[in-house]
Amino acid sequence: MLFRNVLKLLALLATVWFASPLIAQQATPPAAPSTTAPVTSNAPSAPALAGPAAAEIAKAPVATGEHDLSPWAMFMGADIIVKAVMVGLALASVLTWTVGIFKFMELTYSTNRLKSALRKIGESRSLAEAQMALGDRGTVLSRLLAAAMREGKMSAGISSDEGIKERAASSFGEIVRAEGRKVRTGMGALATIGAISPFVGLFGTVWGIMNSFIGISKSQTTNLAVVAPGIAEALLATAIGLVAAIPAVIIYNHFARVTRNYMEIVGRAQGASARLLSRDLDRTHSSAHMRAAAE
Repeated sequence: MLFRNVLKLLALLATVWFASPLIAQQATPPAAPSTTAPVTSNAPSAPALAGPAAAEIAKAPVATGEHDLSPWAMFMGADIIVKAVMVGLALASVLTWTVGIFKFMELTYSTNRLKSALRKIGESRSLAEAQMALGDRGTVLSRLLAAAMREGKMSAGISSDEGIKERAASSFGEIVRAEGRKVRTGMGALATIGAISPFVGLFGTVWGIMNSFIGISKSQTTNLAVVAPGIAEALLATAIGLVAAIPAVIIYNHFARVTRNYMEIVGRAQGASARLLSRDLDRTHSSAHMRAAAE
């Protein structure tokens, strides 16, 4: 608003400055007509002076007051294709921040819960003890322990510990891969937005500049006041593309690192479940040997 008022003030000063010669000329009393001199008075000079002054007065509002170069005014004055590009990029930016906030809450919550669950089973001696320590906490560790218990029950009476461990490891791998797919949800959208947003904005800019050049050729003028608004509207598309792409790339890189850290903790949970299963198997065989020896 302040910038617009300054422009209006400059336009008013320019109008007064250009109009002052005409006002001065009109205020000067006409010279007495001479009977001897031919009709060669300076009367035609008045239109000659008034013409450029009037032209400058007419140009002053166009150069300074007609074009509002605020982002919203440039958006409203852009071509329909450029508008569509800008709206799409704005929606992509909203999606970026939505995914970023959601992933931050999800990964923070999941990481804290999994770390707490690992601390709770740190002193557990068996799968049953570990499940009792965790309770009904729906973490990936709970699913790993449940898979180990299920495999142990289904393999009852089988003396091959290696086979049991191999089947349990297969179940663990499926659970870990499913957890990895879950925590990476939305990361593809961030990568896509970060990769293509600058090019989409560049497309809008190229299209807008093409329209500006077409308008210049039709108006047959190179006046900066006529050329600049169209080019500014076109460049706004590239600016919005960068606004959408830069946060998307930063957020993607951050959460790629956080996801790797979380998956490392999931790997620790898988190892803890495998160790508990191995202890249960060894304990079962030790009890069987003791009963056989007692008999």
